[in-house]
Amino acid sequence: MRDVCGKFTIALCVLLAGSSAIPVLSQNSHRVSPPYAVGAEPLPVQPAAPNSQSYVPQPSIIGPYWTKLINAPPVSVGAMLLLTDGRVLAHEEPNCGGAGCSGMDYTAWYILTPDVTGSYINGTWTQAASMPPDYAPLYFGSAVLPDGKVLVEGGEYQCPAGQCAPSWTNLGALYDPAANTWTSVAPPSTPTPWANIGDAESVILPDGTYMQADCCGVALQMQSAPLAAYFDEASMSWTELNQSTKLDEFDEEGWTLLPNGKVLTVDAYVACPSDQPACTAAGNSGSNSELWDPSTQTWSSAGSTIVQLWDSKCGTGGGSFEVGPGVLRPDGTVYYTGSSDCAPGHTAIYNSVTGIWTKGPDFPNKDAANDAPASIETNGKVIVMTSPYSGTFSAPSRFYEWNGSKLNAFPAPPNAVNDASFVGHLLVLPTGQIMFTDFTTDAEILTTAGSWKSSWRPTILSFPKSVSPGQANYSISGTQFNGLTQATAYGDDLQNATNYPLVRIVNSNSGHVFYCKTHDHSSMGVATGSALVSTKFDVPADIELGPSKLYVVANGIPSAPQRISVQ
Repeated sequence: MRDVCGKFTIALCVLLAGSSAIPVLSQNSHRVSPPYAVGAEPLPVQPAAPNSQSYVPQPSIIGPYWTKLINAPPVSVGAMLLLTDGRVLAHEEPNCGGAGCSGMDYTAWYILTPDVTGSYINGTWTQAASMPPDYAPLYFGSAVLPDGKVLVEGGEYQCPAGQCAPSWTNLGALYDPAANTWTSVAPPSTPTPWANIGDAESVILPDGTYMQADCCGVALQMQSAPLAAYFDEASMSWTELNQSTKLDEFDEEGWTLLPNGKVLTVDAYVACPSDQPACTAAGNSGSNSELWDPSTQTWSSAGSTIVQLWDSKCGTGGGSFEVGPGVLRPDGTVYYTGSSDCAPGHTAIYNSVTGIWTKGPDFPNKDAANDAPASIETNGKVIVMTSPYSGTFSAPSRFYEWNGSKLNAFPAPPNAVNDASFVGHLLVLPTGQIMFTDFTTDAEILTTAGSWKSSWRPTILSFPKSVSPGQANYSISGTQFNGLTQATAYGDDLQNATNYPLVRIVNSNSGHVFYCKTHDHSSMGVATGSALVSTKFDVPADIELGPSKLYVVANGIPSAPQRISVQ
């Protein structure tokens, strides 16, 4: 969340729709018990056109390359989620910015469907149903639920008719891909109504529960503790959670789901609850991290990150408060990235088994991950988008790859030279490729080098030996159906985890690829090991008959095939 009232001033100068006036802090103060800086993400601005159809690295580089979609999206797109039938749902997010977006439609969503060979590069776009007309968000919480529906919550901006203004809205909506409909979702209302949700983080817990934070309840709503709630889809209602154990505000933080079912966050120290003196005492150099334990519904310290991962203008105060993304790797470590506005961004490694943090390498070139996407590759390495920051979020962006011991430069998509890191979005596809969008029509697909280890693959243990077109609710079970990680991270502003099973059926005669909609997963955990996991799947009506091969895919990694008959 960044300041629209003057880039990264600490003045609290925003009025939220329907709220009373917000007290204003002086330019040099970010402390009024609690400290806080309220602002908004910069709106995307028109970048230069991509300078090539696809990015091909120098001949000495083997493996990674970017390819532009054959069929570009019909509008500029940003946030993406992977539906459980293999399609990609993308939000229209124009690149014009501000009043120049007049007439643009932030309620609109589009769907990318892979071609019959399973290629997303050759895929086609169709327009999905639009959100409720009063809800046109930019920078919001989101997730694909265990039943295959998509929940979108909050938004830092509301953009009716393209006229974007900061609102930190409390609106939400639920998308049903099967019916192609959106349903409005009321905000949490007990014990007190939430005035906003904004660009706050969200996560699906291992038992399938959606957990949503509020970006800024401490400062904007003058709450004594941050706000978080669980969503119950059956009743379309929320259960508000006691967050008195949370050290600081949720604003600017991200949530990483761990193999033990807990949720890791790195504190950004945007605002300190009045009953958390340790937060206030940390000043501009705090380095605490925390764990949410769903079994006890409490936060506890996960220790110091060793290096500061949030931006406080190198300890002087008045920074962006941003924290970079954190991605869980197959070895159980979380690669956590940092932001900065005066020096290179730091990185740190959290060992989810030992609970120990170690210092990672700094980003070169004075780069940092001030609001930035990161993604796992199927080879277990992590790529992250960065850009320099010195008072503004600015181009060019550069990509880096963490291999577990070394941080290396990584080929960037062609338009990265015109992008600040905050406009980037990454999504792991069922092919193992990674899709990139940046508020333009230049959607790119990354094909990476290397491959997965056999121990990382899902394993099918029970499945139907034959299926029929158009039939639903077939059961399939096995191990590691959810993969070893959520796959992608950004922090606040964007969540599009893919730790759920997809079912892919390939006709043995034609080689044509068909995805079956999966739903009702027994687990939404990560790295579930030998635990038995199951899901149900619906066979598409247009599937080809005959002998076929069935796969379960998680985070782009397929199981070994099983023979099946479609009849």
